[in-house]
Amino acid sequence: MNMNLNPNSELKQSIVHVPDLVQVPEVWIHQAKEFQQEMMMYGCAIRAVKTKLEVLNDELSVKNQRNPIEMIKSRVKKPASIVEKLRRRGFEVSVESMKKNLDDVAGIRIICSFVDDIYQVAEMLVRQDDVKVIAVKDYIKNPKENGYRSYHLIIEIPVFFSEGKRPIRVEVQIRTIAMDFWASLDHQLKYKKEVANDPEISEELKQCADVIAQTDEKMLAIRKKIEARGIAVRRD
Repeated sequence: MNMNLNPNSELKQSIVHVPDLVQVPEVWIHQAKEFQQEMMMYGCAIRAVKTKLEVLNDELSVKNQRNPIEMIKSRVKKPASIVEKLRRRGFEVSVESMKKNLDDVAGIRIICSFVDDIYQVAEMLVRQDDVKVIAVKDYIKNPKENGYRSYHLIIEIPVFFSEGKRPIRVEVQIRTIAMDFWASLDHQLKYKKEVANDPEISEELKQCADVIAQTDEKMLAIRKKIEARGIAVRRD
């Protein structure tokens, strides 16, 4: 039966994603195939975590009539960045060293509406029995000196391949829309070294971060006030 021509078929077709081959750094040319395979596996780990998050978001949109997750971004670290980070930390530049020493090759960023959504999403994710928590850094309760705020997790999940399962680590950053806005612009404005080292600019950016944090708190308080009146707050 040709599903394309069957109007009664409930099956939906989709194109199978074939991962692009990443450019292998010269220093790893002798490990090219192994490096490509590792990059593919990190990409699969990202998809596995994203699926978990999408399921949770769908459930909460029905259960609570509100989606806590606004957006999910992801990336596999660029080969040049991997090499640079290994060298900066004094580690051997090899595929095995990358797997052993870097926890952020696979990265996911979750953008939430409100601060309490961050902790709710994090708790639901780590509560799953196949998610192992390696490290937690709460830069919301303990902001960095420059004003940066976000909730960071390093988790390890099993990803199933043709020859069995493989535990892979993924860095998960969870922040509000406002926190993400500040972090993005801070990165742009301090891209040049001479600006990044300017104390006046750094102080002004920190003040902006503090104002944004206060706005986050105020928006959460307003939402709770509305909900206390029995009115559901949701995104259409």
